[in-house]
Amino acid sequence: MTGYAAGNGDTAENGVTAGTTDTAGAGGVGATAGATVGATGSGIGRRRLGGGILALGGALALAPIPLAGAAERGERGMGPATTEAGAATGMAPEAGRPHRPTLRRGSAARAGLLQGPLEQLVREAEAYLADSPKHPWYAGAVLLAGRGGTVALHRPIGKAVRYAAYDETTDTGVEFPAEQQIPMAEDTVFDLASISKLFTSILAVQQIERGALELEAAVATYLPDFAGGGKQDITVRQLLTHTSGFRSWIPLYQEPTREGKLRMLWKEVPASTPGSAYLYSDLNLISLQLILEEITGRTLDVLLRDEITAPLGMHRTRYNPPASWKPKIAATEDARLPWSGLERGLVWGEVHDENAYGFDGVAGHAGVFSCAWDLAVLARTLLNGGVYGRSRILSEDSVDLLFTDFNTAFPGDEHGLGFELYQHWYMGAMATPRSAGHTGFTGTSLVLDPSTDTFLVVLGNSVHPVRSWRSGSAPRVATANQLARAVPVRPERGRTAWFSGMASASTATLTLPALRLDSVRARLECGLWWDTEPGSDRLVLEVLEASAGQEWRPVPFTTVGRGSGPGAGHAGAGPGHHRPEPQPHPEGWVSGWSGRVWHRLEADLSAWRGKRVRLRWRYTTDQLYVGRGAYVDALRVRDGGRTVFDADRPRDAGRIEATGWMLSAD
Repeated sequence: MTGYAAGNGDTAENGVTAGTTDTAGAGGVGATAGATVGATGSGIGRRRLGGGILALGGALALAPIPLAGAAERGERGMGPATTEAGAATGMAPEAGRPHRPTLRRGSAARAGLLQGPLEQLVREAEAYLADSPKHPWYAGAVLLAGRGGTVALHRPIGKAVRYAAYDETTDTGVEFPAEQQIPMAEDTVFDLASISKLFTSILAVQQIERGALELEAAVATYLPDFAGGGKQDITVRQLLTHTSGFRSWIPLYQEPTREGKLRMLWKEVPASTPGSAYLYSDLNLISLQLILEEITGRTLDVLLRDEITAPLGMHRTRYNPPASWKPKIAATEDARLPWSGLERGLVWGEVHDENAYGFDGVAGHAGVFSCAWDLAVLARTLLNGGVYGRSRILSEDSVDLLFTDFNTAFPGDEHGLGFELYQHWYMGAMATPRSAGHTGFTGTSLVLDPSTDTFLVVLGNSVHPVRSWRSGSAPRVATANQLARAVPVRPERGRTAWFSGMASASTATLTLPALRLDSVRARLECGLWWDTEPGSDRLVLEVLEASAGQEWRPVPFTTVGRGSGPGAGHAGAGPGHHRPEPQPHPEGWVSGWSGRVWHRLEADLSAWRGKRVRLRWRYTTDQLYVGRGAYVDALRVRDGGRTVFDADRPRDAGRIEATGWMLSAD
């Protein structure tokens, strides 16, 4: 069995590296959204899918997703970086419409980002050029990070071409002579591997928008031979969300002819009932490619050029780059048996994935080559709601489909149409319910977060010289964590707030001094902001009675969102506006996503009347991933008509004991 049988095209990334749960036993939820999504022959524009309620996977998902210049600015004084759109494009924004910035280079401050975390992002990425732990994770990489219309970081590190071969007997790379090695450059072109799936998905959604393709139609409607092997009920949506039942991969490249490869696909029997489980599979996007070519009469490479790269000016993005590009392309693997399915030697300037190679380099699941700047243009286009400069490639409704979770029946495997959502295993602290992206087996990744209007491109050649040298997604997570940290969170009140930090496998405590409570109206008040890895990382409010033998116990509390983030409403909003309801936390803790807004917290302390107590916040993280952390501000304890503790009073503030927490202005 070759390494690809374990899964290239990112099958290994999503199944092994990700550490995500196997949903094969997720239950037989096969409900579809046919009634909501697709009557035959209709286009998406009439349905306004992005603004309605979709019945998906047996659950209801509220669909409106704030995109583009409409990204939330829940942090007070955060300063969006999208106001330069007019200057960048030479076009005034449409009346009543958000700005639609195009990209230009600028400082971190111009982007509304913090410089320190961006510098740390580079340092952490460079650490993986060394053994980590046994071999380098990549020979080199190109890093790009931005917000709004500003690219605040574009940095090449390491080598695009370093090794001529791999020596399996010594598990070492055979290096080219120093003068023949090629350093990474800003415009180095990479084999994107499974990031190619995003382009195929966008092309499919374009055809859905135009009414030529139906989301809930059976694939066999367009490809009658596809029905073989019991696949007659698989839908287009199931291809796009990896719920078709296809196994992850089959060696199509072993068939010498295109017809033979298609016969293998037609005969393939689903590993699970369509719609009953999530299973990432290259075969889904290969099938989608065949549909697109059938309904448009154009090959996928021509569709990519005509519908995406030419309109957006992505001139360094294509299938099968010409030989003249080779000196600017990052090399991949010394592909030989047994770890590769084919004997090819050093793969450099040609697609790495064997099945894509078998399709002459043009495949729905892999084969696209691109550079960091072009991917940033794509990210900006989607954050803009489908438009870049004067070119629109998708409607806002269509973009909503990319950012809407269609896999509500399979928690942990959130998926839009082609785009993965809310995946901490490579998005790190950038992961929110609105964060979308994908990875590539060759060492590539793209993450975009509409809630902060940020985007991150990490392009590495991590299979150079051999795929076994890298595992996990540590550089992706590390860089995403730093970009998330670079987005400031302004204190709710005053100049600083207490920040938990973003360390993994740690416990941080913020403890108030001992206080005696004498009133039945005793209560704690503060501002609270949190974004943690859901379930795994918790922020707990605890109390300790001064009497001997007691232990810290959780304190129930309620929170009310005070910003304009998703679902938070507006506290004090006028008539016709939603006033948020208090959210109870009876177990005394919060976890997950809170909408990037400050919440007002109240905790009833009457149960400790007549006792001397200490209160603390305890933030605990596991060893895997973290979110943006937690902030506490404006701490106050009232005891009836008395204020017994107020963090705004210097004397009281000086009595707070902080372990792991720090005062932060951002």
